[in-house]
Amino acid sequence: MNGGQAVFFVVPDAIDDPDRVSGGNRYDQRVRDGLRADGRDVRMVLIGDRGASSTAEALAQLPDDALVLLDGLLAAGEPEALTAHGARLRLVVLVHMVADAPTDGQTAALRTARRIIATSNWTRSELLEQDAADPHRIVVAHPGTDPAPATLPSPSGGRLLCVATVAPHKGQDLLVRAVIGFADRDDWTCTIVGSLHVDPDFVAALRTELDAVGLTDRVRFTGVLTGPALEAAYADADLMVLPSRTESYGMAVAEALAHGIPVLAAAVGGLPEAIAVPAAAVLVPPDDAWALRVVLQQWWADPALRSARAAAALEARAAGRSWRTTTSIVAATLDAALAEVGRTGAGAGHSDAGRTEAVSS
Repeated sequence: MNGGQAVFFVVPDAIDDPDRVSGGNRYDQRVRDGLRADGRDVRMVLIGDRGASSTAEALAQLPDDALVLLDGLLAAGEPEALTAHGARLRLVVLVHMVADAPTDGQTAALRTARRIIATSNWTRSELLEQDAADPHRIVVAHPGTDPAPATLPSPSGGRLLCVATVAPHKGQDLLVRAVIGFADRDDWTCTIVGSLHVDPDFVAALRTELDAVGLTDRVRFTGVLTGPALEAAYADADLMVLPSRTESYGMAVAEALAHGIPVLAAAVGGLPEAIAVPAAAVLVPPDDAWALRVVLQQWWADPALRSARAAAALEARAAGRSWRTTTSIVAATLDAALAEVGRTGAGAGHSDAGRTEAVSS
């Protein structure tokens, strides 16, 4: 790895905000910390909501040929920044998710990148379908997991856990509809961990629905949990349920398996890639509360099934990906962009060398 060349990591300024935890922010944190641990000079460029040209203004301050790792959320929100400055920079775009219908400007912006890092094979295939880059310029660096203690299953299997921002695209309304069908049972609980601020109306509607059937004490919304509190939630779970309507990968699924917790999830996007051992999970069609309810009924009715799923989850725990591997792939991709000769696109002769005073490290 070339540790002598600084990497300007351009990310949303919420990367370390404890109230705005997301898979993308956590991925960016781990890449930053992993690169630094390997001796790379990583200089953070934080982009807020200050104006429509925030990313362009930040890129304009970087010198020609600077090695830049840019979060794809910023590329999607301000593609003109990449078309204006991408050609003179050694730009690598980190794509966590893809737009269903990207604009021509967004696709053209990605083509200015020396390399694109996708967080799943599914994301890579979507980028290729959209003609966002040549195949050899898109690499995949799956999210990793940390070693974690194995969760001890309960006899009833009744402890459900969902870890995701509480919003329509994560499908907690489907989970609520499914568990309402078991309102007459008293041997289960459901803990929903994730931000409650992204869509307050959605959260309020879920609470109202649960209150109408007397389940507010059985389905608990914790808000964001991190560190020991999140570990405690995993330690008190028998089954992870993630009924997302869209998912580029499914980091919460991988983390549940790292704790030896079986998974019930929707078969969407790149989520199946997060399951190291297929027998550790049941995948159902997306947007299907009935299918979730059927699988939960089978789960609770059959102790042997629960034991088999738990055993497979323990296998998956040993077979999970590491963040070290993720960082190594990102580092190799940065070095490939650094080694590439020549520039492409308009603006190759533009220079703003030396204007880096707004960059934080």
